[in-house]
Amino acid sequence: MPEVLWIDDSFVLPQERPTAAVLRPPFAEADPAVVIEECHRRWPGLPVIVLQPAATLAEAVRLAHAGAHCVLAEESELKLSIDSTLRATAIRHPRTPDEPWRRLLVGVSPAMDHVAEVIRLVARRRSTVLVTGETGTGKEMAARAIHAAGVRAAQPLVSINCSALPENLLEAELFGHVRGAFTGALSNRTGRFEMAHGGTIFLDEIGDMPMDLQSKLLRVLQERAFERLGSSETVKVDVRVIAATNVDLLERVREGRFREDLFYRLNVVPLSLPPLRERKADIALLSAHFIEKVCRHEGLPIKELSPETVARLERYDWPGNVRQLENAVEMAVALSGDRMLLYPGDFPLPSTFVPKAAGVSQTSVPLPDHGLDFEQTIGAIELSLLEQALRRTSGNKTQAADLLNLNRTTLNAKLKSLGALAKATAG
Repeated sequence: MPEVLWIDDSFVLPQERPTAAVLRPPFAEADPAVVIEECHRRWPGLPVIVLQPAATLAEAVRLAHAGAHCVLAEESELKLSIDSTLRATAIRHPRTPDEPWRRLLVGVSPAMDHVAEVIRLVARRRSTVLVTGETGTGKEMAARAIHAAGVRAAQPLVSINCSALPENLLEAELFGHVRGAFTGALSNRTGRFEMAHGGTIFLDEIGDMPMDLQSKLLRVLQERAFERLGSSETVKVDVRVIAATNVDLLERVREGRFREDLFYRLNVVPLSLPPLRERKADIALLSAHFIEKVCRHEGLPIKELSPETVARLERYDWPGNVRQLENAVEMAVALSGDRMLLYPGDFPLPSTFVPKAAGVSQTSVPLPDHGLDFEQTIGAIELSLLEQALRRTSGNKTQAADLLNLNRTTLNAKLKSLGALAKATAG
């Protein structure tokens, strides 16, 4: 597959699909919008970059509506745009894993390769697995991958959150009950362990399980047997147990809040999931995965991330991990309207967690006793930052916008409005 198709004065499309197309002057007789539409008719979804130095803002908007991936005013920006487009295309269409279960673990970073290797080694065994990691790192997805990769894949995977129910209800959910076992038990009920017979049970938030239930769980792990509430009949089950927690269970053991013998029964095979800040190489791939998921669910064309947006997402530390990223993507898709490209402004990340830029003072601007002109002061600060960014990038507006987490259109609009403000002030 050719990587880049260059289109200028000769409008002839080859038979083989390229990875991207670049439309540059001279355009001969063809309207660039017509060329873009023809490219998309031949190859749906093909990224088309347009180089048009004399394009007005209205023309750039018209070409964007026609389906242009981006419209560039300077040839110096072309290489950066092509590189980022080819990279994004590779992210959206990664090599399909040979093992179907591997598709549940979105990521190509060394950290995720290690997780996949542990799962590959342990999946076909009966050993109990303890999955640990911060909230939102994907512990349930790891449990699904372990189940899908094992010999029990065709059998049920039954999940229960141990922190979601009070103790009496949790015991009934886990082990079932017979009619009349307690007030409200109007009929027999099958517990989660019985439902998982022959398959796998996933015990999420195991660190929050009450102490009395911990001893009953220990027996199940040792003997694979239990009694339903209100019954003396022993039920035997054949289940694979996977547990997960976001707390330090050894610390809870030291505090007397978790049984030491149960910890060692659960921690036969430990599997630690890395936080997203330690696998930033996966952020672009995860974002593309969630964009596709949301767009398909909503019946929308698949949207894309601008290069500066990818850079912004990779700089953020994601305290809520993969779950926070998924929620951020869903909001960005919803708020972007009909736009096909998502910009940094579509991701209003919580400012309390945004890393402080090196060298930027965190002190407040002093308010003089006589007051100040708010708009003029804010404008002066913005103009100073814009000028610094342009000097640092030798006038390259795309790179300057990236430094400031802005898209190029916003940067141009700010330069125009702040320039007018500066002239009015000087006058």
